[in-house]
Amino acid sequence: MFWILLLLLILVVFGFGFTMQTLWWVAAVLLVVWIVGFAMRGRGSGRRGGGGRRYGRSRG
Repeated sequence: MFWILLLLLILVVFGFGFTMQTLWWVAAVLLVVWIVGFAMRGRGSGRRGGGGRRYGRSRG
């Protein structure tokens, strides 16, 4: 009985470690996507996203 519990504990710890490794990779990919999106937004027209300028030009 003890060996079965020990084996289950090892499997749970191994599974948790694999999950944590996967979550680290997912976090790294999301960080890269966020940085790229932030860089692209920074090159645009700023916070307003250009929407206000479009309406401003059509009035005058």
